[in-house]
Amino acid sequence: MKVAIQCESPLLQRSLELFLEGHLGSLRHCDIVVRDHIVPHDKRLSLLIGTSGDVDLLKPFSKGELFRRLQEKINLTKDEILINECSVSHDEIEEKVSSDILERHIEKLTQEYQANILKAIKAFYEK
Repeated sequence: MKVAIQCESPLLQRSLELFLEGHLGSLRHCDIVVRDHIVPHDKRLSLLIGTSGDVDLLKPFSKGELFRRLQEKINLTKDEILINECSVSHDEIEEKVSSDILERHIEKLTQEYQANILKAIKAFYEK
């Protein structure tokens, strides 16, 4: 996953750069753009961060929350593309797409479950 950052807040820009180190890319070659402001007429997939309103991620947030929301946003878009491409296709392809979407959903739930278990274990041993 390659991420570009476009923030008006220098503090948020730098924090995101530290969080996303190793995943950063240019605006031309990124999968998603993280922003703290709305850019009208931009067709790129973006994750909007803010304190209120219609945002994808509310401030303050953790590194884990950021990665989870980025992954969800990218997966949702891939699923929408698959559904749109296969709506004209035959029944066999639709079944495959449905199973792919189901498989991704199960993977996402499993990852969330694993993260929750690890969080509980860490909290237990930190006491």
